Amino acid sequence: MIDLHCHLLHGVDDGPDSLDESLELCRIAVADGIGRAVVTPHIHPGRWDNDRLSAGQACAALQRELDSRCIPLQLGFAAEVRLTEFIPEQIAEGHIPFYGEIGGFRVMLLEFPHGHLIPGSDRLIEWLLEQGIRPLLAHPERNRQVMRDPAQLRPFIERGCWLQVTASSLTGQFGQHCRYVACQLLEQGAVKVLASDGHNARTRPPVLSGVFDYVAQKYGRDLAQQLFVDEPAAIAGAQFR
Repeated sequence: MIDLHCHLLHGVDDGPDSLDESLELCRIAVADGIGRAVVTPHIHPGRWDNDRLSAGQACAALQRELDSRCIPLQLGFAAEVRLTEFIPEQIAEGHIPFYGEIGGFRVMLLEFPHGHLIPGSDRLIEWLLEQGIRPLLAHPERNRQVMRDPAQLRPFIERGCWLQVTASSLTGQFGQHCRYVACQLLEQGAVKVLASDGHNARTRPPVLSGVFDYVAQKYGRDLAQQLFVDEPAAIAGAQFR
């Protein structure tokens, strides 16, 4: 499996604090059947001031540590970019790391605030698409406004956004309202990718196999293969060649 959204780099955001914790998360991922992972540190000006250069350097350093310990996990890097007014400037200055390019669009993991959808977000989405950038919305099912009214996502989907749902949302880790929205989106065919959004070994580990099996049993193995392997490979596979 390929994990397109996880926080494995230490000391850069709300993921692991130390190299040992990073390595523990990587071992957990490998034991769960994840062979490739795209690390996605937060980019949130004033809170997490990561950028393309720092993320790439931290990813390369962790990959060297994994290789030296024979931990068979291939890393790529992107970022979980908070939706703010700074995004056009960040893009212009080359600070945003993208997954790769597919269908003529660079793919960016874009995070809404957890509590609401910012008025005017649709205009930023349209601007991004005009720049040839496809937003992959990070865990929209966990947004409280979306949980109250899932139809709030429809304009973003219709404009061309893709959706990345947290795998464990489907099995209730974030509550039943979140689970309902995640299952509804999946059944509507609106989900592009399922990913772990792993942060730590205790409450948010980078694991996917249990939900892979859940999706395979309930919706069919072909869909599980698509969401955990094929679509992630299409979006970011060039990073691993």
